[in-house]
Amino acid sequence: MIRPVPNVLSIAGTDPTGGAGIQADLKAIAACGGYGMSVVTALVAQNTSGVRDVHYPGTEFLRAQLDAVSDDVAIDAVKLGMLGTVDVIDTVRDWLERVRPAVVVLDPVMVATSGDRLLDSAAEKALRELAQLADVLTPNVPELAVLADAEPAVDWPGTLAQARQVAAATGALVVAKGGHLTDDTVSDALVGPDGVLTQADHPRLATRNTHGTGCSLSSALATRFAVVADWPRALAESTDWLAAAIARADDLDVGRGNGPVHHLGPLWEAAGGPVPGPITAWWWQQTSGIRAEIDELPFVRALGDGSLGADAFTWYLAQDARYLGRYATSLAAAAELASDEDERAFWLECSTSAIATELQLHESWVAAEIVERTEPSAVTTAYLDHFAAAESTGDYAVVTAALLPCFWIYADVGDALATRNRPGHPYADWLDTYADEAFAAATRRAIEITEAAVQRADANSRRAAARAFRASCVHEREFFAAPLREDPSPSSRT
Repeated sequence: MIRPVPNVLSIAGTDPTGGAGIQADLKAIAACGGYGMSVVTALVAQNTSGVRDVHYPGTEFLRAQLDAVSDDVAIDAVKLGMLGTVDVIDTVRDWLERVRPAVVVLDPVMVATSGDRLLDSAAEKALRELAQLADVLTPNVPELAVLADAEPAVDWPGTLAQARQVAAATGALVVAKGGHLTDDTVSDALVGPDGVLTQADHPRLATRNTHGTGCSLSSALATRFAVVADWPRALAESTDWLAAAIARADDLDVGRGNGPVHHLGPLWEAAGGPVPGPITAWWWQQTSGIRAEIDELPFVRALGDGSLGADAFTWYLAQDARYLGRYATSLAAAAELASDEDERAFWLECSTSAIATELQLHESWVAAEIVERTEPSAVTTAYLDHFAAAESTGDYAVVTAALLPCFWIYADVGDALATRNRPGHPYADWLDTYADEAFAAATRRAIEITEAAVQRADANSRRAAARAFRASCVHEREFFAAPLREDPSPSSRT
């Protein structure tokens, strides 16, 4: 009987950054229609840049994990990944011979991306023997060469020849994979002792984010076979899914090295769009900690309860006036980059009349000569330099993302402060401005425009925009961290 949702067990090592190992296996199994389970063979300290350390739990615990799963759950397919030592391989072999799962796919983790051998000679021998219990092997080109006791193939015909040799030696089908070759087309073929049974071809994609493709393909293959009970079809469906996951890999921003594929990207796209949900709402959620810190800043609390000194407030307003003058230039830059006439008009309106109104308001509280003689603080300068850097990209999404926190955080802080206003509050007129509905409407429009710009942008632009938004939020926090002391000097806020 083929279960509608097959139970697929991954027996492999871990990857704490989620791109490879058991973490990738579980994502691939779920994406390909299975229920994923896992037994840990090794705890691996690694990230997108490389492996730092490996710890192998005792084989008694490994055996306990295996028995705990098989004593309770009907297992439809098993994927074997990193095993590492003779003791681990022998323990898994004993379990396979006793439980006899219906489907076993072995991804022989033997050679690192650097080309270093991961197993000693005894473990390699044990893994070759274990391969005889597998239905399918999924080695990459270097691993296939180890299994074939040959030099790595340099072309596709050579890869197929080695796969056929290994299939004959082990009795298992072998997936020959062309990812390590340099052809414009990446081929994957299911090879038996008599030759190629089926082949799937996909265009090679220009991305460095392919971490975990081997783990993911073997898990997908085991899952799809458990669903369709046909190896050629399972290979076609698994490689189609993996190609789509690689195509979406650059949507992610995981680590500084070779990032993972986007296992769920094809599903999200099929659900109705390239990116799930409002991106700006996600950004806002991710900066909740920064916003909470702003609410607790001494300057903000003192402004709210009216205990803020007049000199400190004057200095803050002088800095804000310095800031707004340059901010108007950045708003005008957004207008120049906008392709939509309504959006261009919005940014120009903010740059001219809205900013002019704000400056006039400042001048009603602070004499122009005070503003003129107050030098921009280090914090103010850093914020303005950030705007200049965003403008230098010429990227509309990045510029709007950098500008957005000045609307959104200012409105958010203002809403909280407006509720603390009261008759006789020394800054009552100022706090009243926070409740201005026109500014609230402008904030909503800025969010809407930025969201549309980021949704249209490519993956690299979206990542840059996310960084620009978060950086602006940090600058907003630092700007609200104004000094409370009397007569603060321009250098007091760094």
